[in-house]
Amino acid sequence: MNAIHFLIDVVFDLFLIVVLLRLWMQAVRADFYNPMSQFVVKVTNPLITPLRTVIPSKGRWDLACLVLAYLIAVVKIMLLMKAMIGISPAITDTLVLAFALVISQFLSVLFWLVIIMAIMSWFSQGYNPMMAMLHQLTYPFLAPIRRIIPPIGGLDLSVLVLIIAIQFVRILLSNLFGMGI
Repeated sequence: MNAIHFLIDVVFDLFLIVVLLRLWMQAVRADFYNPMSQFVVKVTNPLITPLRTVIPSKGRWDLACLVLAYLIAVVKIMLLMKAMIGISPAITDTLVLAFALVISQFLSVLFWLVIIMAIMSWFSQGYNPMMAMLHQLTYPFLAPIRRIIPPIGGLDLSVLVLIIAIQFVRILLSNLFGMGI
């Protein structure tokens, strides 16, 4: 049973991450021609394109991506519950847990992207397409913190503040929904 649980977790989490990245990249209007953007678009297009015929975008938000991310979370929770205890959970529980899972997964991706960006900034020289994409994705979260706490002596504390805030919200979600998300 653990092997099935592992496979469901990995496959659904990886695809959920890619769908959330696509939603996020479209919301911040990230460079479409970046190699990372091209990968995300090519992986998600088979499911997003048909959904777009039914669910239109609203401004910067691609609602088809949002619905797909939510559906992936719902299916993951239903499969895990069926595999673990052999019964299907109540639909209301599944819908609430799926919402928490999508938020938690987004926060997890944001956490790791901020960490990777901070580490890459120590070594990166000149233009790097990966660094440019990370900057485009994290800037909307770091900019408000930088307005409150400007760099002190060349040290940017906004990354640390954001990491602490992300972890706080993830722990709060975990406490509210009683699951290790």
